[in-house]
Amino acid sequence: MNKTFADQVVQFNKNLEYAGDLPEGFQILNPYMNNPETMEVMQKFYQKYYNDSNQRKFIIGINPSRHGAGVTGVPFTDTKRLESVCGIPMKSAYTHEISSVFMYDMIAEYGDADEFYNDCYINSPFPLAIVRKTRNGDVNANYYDDKKLFEAVKDFMIDSLKKHISLNLDTSEVFVLGKKNADFISKLNKEAKLFERMTILEHPRYIQQYKLKEKQMYIDKYVLALKTIVY
Repeated sequence: MNKTFADQVVQFNKNLEYAGDLPEGFQILNPYMNNPETMEVMQKFYQKYYNDSNQRKFIIGINPSRHGAGVTGVPFTDTKRLESVCGIPMKSAYTHEISSVFMYDMIAEYGDADEFYNDCYINSPFPLAIVRKTRNGDVNANYYDDKKLFEAVKDFMIDSLKKHISLNLDTSEVFVLGKKNADFISKLNKEAKLFERMTILEHPRYIQQYKLKEKQMYIDKYVLALKTIVY
């Protein structure tokens, strides 16, 4: 029997492991190893929205945050929206993540979660959370924050992107969140020839933090870029 899109994503997440070196001060957090409920809710999410073999558009984030996918296992989805929008409660954690706020406001404008996830798949080139140790405790880190970090994880990222593409993603156009992220994805794309063209969208966190007054304009920009217009 052919595996569904959901089966393949769940399998990818179950097998996720980064065994490479990291520069001093950085650490990888694997949400699926840290909390058994993360694995449960992640499976429920994909079985609810991806239980088919449809081709989808690929939206690329940076890497999961500790309060979003780093807890729920679902990109740009905190526990608040996982329950209120997707109907999947999580008992062992409660998180609020600002990127998730923008993403789900945009999804509501797109149509609803069913329609959006039927058309689109979101993940990250580095699909595990990265933290940097500081005097005041761990803080979120991006894979591109440190040149040595990027060099360390680059091959793993190319491999991850290829695995995502194999789920049945449209490679004619990829949607990259964040301009700096896009610079690095462009480097990977030159090397591995993954996508025909890149459309860059401002990152949800940037919009929520710095462009809140123009939020509706950015929501419209996302929907216009992502929605397949049927005449």
